Amino acid sequence: MTNAAPPRKSPEKPWRTEGAPEEPPKPPSGGRRVPGGWWGLILASLVVFLIALLVLSFFNEGDEPTISYTEFSKQVDDGNVSKIYAKGDAIQGQLRKGRDNPEGDGTYTKFRTERPTFADDRLWDELTENDVTVTAEPVVKQRSLLANLLISLAPMILLVAVWVFIARRMRSGGLGGAGGMLGRKAPPKPVELEPGQERTTFEDVAGIDEVAGELSDVVDFLSNPDAYRRMGAKMPRGVLLSGPPGTGKTLLARAVAGEAGVPFFSASASEFIEMIVGVGASRVRELFAEARKVAPSIIFIDEIDTIGRARGGGSAMGGHDEREQTLNQILTEMDGFSGSEGVIVLAATNRADILDPALTRPGRFDRIVSVSPPDRGGREAILAIHTREIPLAPDVDLAQVARTTPGMTGAELANLANEAALLAVKRGQEQVTRSDLSEALEKVQLGAERSLVMPEEERRRTAYHESGHALLGMLQPGADPVRKITIVPRGRALGVTLSTPDADRYAYTEEYLRGRIIGALGGMAAEHVVYDMITTGSENDLEQVTIIVRGMVARWGMSERVGRMSALPGDAQQAYGLSAAPQTLDAIDHEMRRVVDECYEEACRKLRDHRGQLDDLAQALLENETLDEADAYRIAGVTRLTKDAEG
Repeated sequence: MTNAAPPRKSPEKPWRTEGAPEEPPKPPSGGRRVPGGWWGLILASLVVFLIALLVLSFFNEGDEPTISYTEFSKQVDDGNVSKIYAKGDAIQGQLRKGRDNPEGDGTYTKFRTERPTFADDRLWDELTENDVTVTAEPVVKQRSLLANLLISLAPMILLVAVWVFIARRMRSGGLGGAGGMLGRKAPPKPVELEPGQERTTFEDVAGIDEVAGELSDVVDFLSNPDAYRRMGAKMPRGVLLSGPPGTGKTLLARAVAGEAGVPFFSASASEFIEMIVGVGASRVRELFAEARKVAPSIIFIDEIDTIGRARGGGSAMGGHDEREQTLNQILTEMDGFSGSEGVIVLAATNRADILDPALTRPGRFDRIVSVSPPDRGGREAILAIHTREIPLAPDVDLAQVARTTPGMTGAELANLANEAALLAVKRGQEQVTRSDLSEALEKVQLGAERSLVMPEEERRRTAYHESGHALLGMLQPGADPVRKITIVPRGRALGVTLSTPDADRYAYTEEYLRGRIIGALGGMAAEHVVYDMITTGSENDLEQVTIIVRGMVARWGMSERVGRMSALPGDAQQAYGLSAAPQTLDAIDHEMRRVVDECYEEACRKLRDHRGQLDDLAQALLENETLDEADAYRIAGVTRLTKDAEG
């Protein structure tokens, strides 16, 4: 996406803007000035130039000694002079072999001397007799005044370059500021909108109507702030959007700004953090200052848990690391709102439980809005939005797709529509068909197909494994309907059985959960009943079983021995050894094993009682590799119930 904003002289900011007016060019005198100004630069440059010129002139004198004319005549007589250069009575020369300097320290090979004006010797004859070359160029070459002048200018040019560099840095926010010399310059970020592009509104948001309703008063305040001021009402200074990834929190924030028609500043919390302490706080101050300039406006901070975690544990030296300073600056800026500026802060997180209490208290993020995955109607509306630009075939039923995608978020549904469009392009079709959407759903939920050649015996065992899952899912009252069975390897699995409910579930009965466990153990039970052996193919099944039974026993009060309490609340499932007494953990372990053993015994008993149906399903899978819902129920001889068990 091209940047629609005019180029700025200051370093790029670590946030994106949408709907903000163009900034007028700043006067050249803006920002901090380097002490001394231009006069100081000129004076310093002149001093450096003179020093460099004197030093070069000193070293230009050369290191050849001046010897007496008598010593020179002696060396000529000895045949030790190789060449000379004469200019008037001044003579430069070079010896064949070095000699001790009788009038100074050390030895010399090059020399200078002066021929006396009263000398009346045979110098030319002596030079000719001793094969001395008389050259036309000086033996010792010296730099000219112009060369010295040019060389001495180099330090001055370097000084000017360094001064200009520091001056620009200080004008753009100082050495420690955003994009300063010590901090890393933020990468260029484009403006969200291209010229002529429409902004996001509530019409582009579907499936979370109740959340949009909670934010409608924010839109009304931004659109009509005078009505609230007359009544003395103050809007929340901050709204926290909490929900799983992909539920549309960022889209919802953009829709609020687009609906109100106000500038929208968007940044990720991690973009404020730098290695140099103080950079993040500086960027926060600048962001809030920019938002106040164009108020009413909205600031959106994504993934605020990056810097908004509860303070007080494991901080850096002195307890003031960069993350805490950035968080403190955000808290200070939000405290500075009087309610009349018209700046509202929206933030998004999927870990609201770990945020610092100072963030979520009244006066900062006064309102916490939970954004949940959409229900069936919401999923259908989301699919309709994401397929607006996709040509759909007449056989496509988005309502049916919505029924078979429970629990999927808006981002996942958008990915589903895109995968179906990609399949249609690969097949050279003009429209996306029902088959494309079905295969895209399988790819998203089950994984991509693998070209794996399995031995016949392992292929047969996989067929029985998947048939065990499917048959128990069909026979168990209230279980989710079986949608598809396949022994085509997908992802990490050698085969997959897909079961999804007809309607969304929000509460689960113990009978339903036991049915889930029995269905998950169906593959292992089928291998045990048919082959009297167990393979590693049940690893993922056992992981699902463990999660379900742990929740039943330790969190949802479905065990008489543990009782009606939540022994492993929340995230304690990952480290539950630290969350309960040893006796309680022993009771949880005993009850989990009891429930799983009972479900496994029931699974084996049902498969033995319906062995013929199990064999029929396995044989059909070996012949066709994949069975859809209707064929699976027909081959198993089980009537498909259209009404789910009530919770």
